[in-house]
Amino acid sequence: MRMEALIGRKKEVRQLRQYAESMKSEFIAIYGRRRVGKTYLVRTVFENEFAFQVTGLANVGMRDQLSHFHASLLQYSPRDIEIEPAKNWMTAFRQLIQLLEQTESKGKKIIFLDELPWMDTPRSKFLTGLEFFWNSWASARKDILLIACGSAAAWMIKNLLNNRGGLHNRTTGRIKLEPFTLAETEAFLSNKGILLDRYQIVTLYMALGGIPYYLDQLERGLSVAQNINTLCFERNALLRNEYSNLYVSLFNRAERHIAVIEALAKKRKGLTRHEIMAATHLSNGGGLTRTLQELEESTFIRSYRSFSKKEKDTLYQLIDPYSLFYLHFIKGSSPDDEAFWIHAIESPPFRAWSGYAFEMVCLHHVAQIKQALGISGVQTSVSAWYGEGAQIDLVIDRKDHVINLCEMKFSIHPFSITKSYAENLRQKISRFQLATKTKKAIFMTLITTHGLVENQYRYLAQNSLTLEDLFTA
Repeated sequence: MRMEALIGRKKEVRQLRQYAESMKSEFIAIYGRRRVGKTYLVRTVFENEFAFQVTGLANVGMRDQLSHFHASLLQYSPRDIEIEPAKNWMTAFRQLIQLLEQTESKGKKIIFLDELPWMDTPRSKFLTGLEFFWNSWASARKDILLIACGSAAAWMIKNLLNNRGGLHNRTTGRIKLEPFTLAETEAFLSNKGILLDRYQIVTLYMALGGIPYYLDQLERGLSVAQNINTLCFERNALLRNEYSNLYVSLFNRAERHIAVIEALAKKRKGLTRHEIMAATHLSNGGGLTRTLQELEESTFIRSYRSFSKKEKDTLYQLIDPYSLFYLHFIKGSSPDDEAFWIHAIESPPFRAWSGYAFEMVCLHHVAQIKQALGISGVQTSVSAWYGEGAQIDLVIDRKDHVINLCEMKFSIHPFSITKSYAENLRQKISRFQLATKTKKAIFMTLITTHGLVENQYRYLAQNSLTLEDLFTA
């Protein structure tokens, strides 16, 4: 990312500073999907404060990784210290300990191991060296901040967060870096001198999500439609082949993850575990469990239970805007039609996609929706509901004896509740009450782009939110 200032990330910055100022050594794992800005966050917060920093190399063996590690040791070593190239990771981490013991620091010694999963090449015993470094030396001190960062979510989850060996429960903190919210996206674009109205920003978010790297590629002076066309549909467009690179960079055996994503893309409400197995031909067991967990941890999918139903009825739903956009439009487009997106706007496929995509944007902003409803301080549970002939993608069950049934509608003009849609809303409320046997008050809540037309059916929506409410910080 090319940025002059760190946009958003206030919570994460506060966490990192607290770790740096604590009275004990800290081992922090930072993970998140590719291009979300993990490295930029750490380097911006700590700038030149590192006692040691190294980034793993992609697609190389142990010898090259160790050589690169050695070069980084030399970079941070006093000139009068000689360090021989290490032949294994135990030796390399012993050399790092020697370096840090000779490094003077007013505060904590900050060690940043970036793209850590790439260092763990087959049969290299990298984790053994890391365990030795932390367990036998760093954890016994009070002045070490070890930050391990990686995009390969599967590796980070298995080897750091859920490690069952020498690093079991050794991490003292974790930061899962999420995509930008709409408010952060707006601030990011404004910082680049790209001034768009909020409808345009929502449309952009529906296609690309809040991924800083993608947003950083936008050009001033082009409309959102022109930028999307340039980034996704021209012959050598940057994001035309991002889809396959995205999953391969994050997961081992990425074909399993892609199969799940593509199955979920075909079913708006999502699929149960058994439906995923049937659609993908993946077998039941730990492999599928890990695949679903890794996709959810990386914010590509969400799991939810239909309101009042049991755990066996858990549904998995695709919520990653870029993946949805790729599978709906980029994948089947011809590179010869370099104005594809300009022509596609307002077409039937566009309208079908935009409704689904806007729902996904809302699901990424439930906190903002609760704030707009004035219930941020009320205990709630969030789910969805589907019954015979009816579906509600966002159900907010409140401790104050109210349930918000949220409908999301994307349109370029204020949304009008027609006679037929009014009847549809009445039926949804009735079927929900009948199926769930709830005694709570039902508040039908409509979330639209530009509000509701005042007509004879407007009263059916006890709450009306607009896209403006999604932009709260």
